[in-house]
Amino acid sequence: MTNAIIEDAKSHMKKSEEALQRDLGKIRAGRANASILNGITVEYYGAELPINQVASISIPEARVILITPFDKTALKDIEKALLKSDIGINPANDGSVIRLVIPQLTGERRQELAKEVGKISEMAKVSIRNLRREAIDKLKKQQKNSEITDDEFYDLEKQVQKVTDNSIKNIENISAKKSQELVEG
Repeated sequence: MTNAIIEDAKSHMKKSEEALQRDLGKIRAGRANASILNGITVEYYGAELPINQVASISIPEARVILITPFDKTALKDIEKALLKSDIGINPANDGSVIRLVIPQLTGERRQELAKEVGKISEMAKVSIRNLRREAIDKLKKQQKNSEITDDEFYDLEKQVQKVTDNSIKNIENISAKKSQELVEG
């Protein structure tokens, strides 16, 4: 029962780390990365579909994303969806494929993006700390209800702290990697 609280907290912390990676993946680093297209949907025969379900996405060069529709009639719809999205890159449509050329980032823009990475990772850390607090509150409740002894409570509290520290360290590593990617371009 009590280990379930720690496993639950660990599982939720892992999900926070994964969410951070997804969020940071959407930040352009001057290199082509297909994850910037995540969340973009294309209206295709009346249905909103993720772009990767109507086209293949490849990266033939370091700063180019190539979008090849499975059905050539969807080309205009894909282009429209890209223009509507917030990726800030104008698609180049040559009649059979769409190219997204990722512009070089200026030094100033790199600094802005690095600050954004810091803000996003700080929000992830806050989420982790909230999960720690919830887990400890559950343990305190068990201690109060005499389901666990004081000694067990302190041991379990240390375990929760250890899981939290590991998760925070993972978040710092993820954001440091993204910041490095931004600075190096």
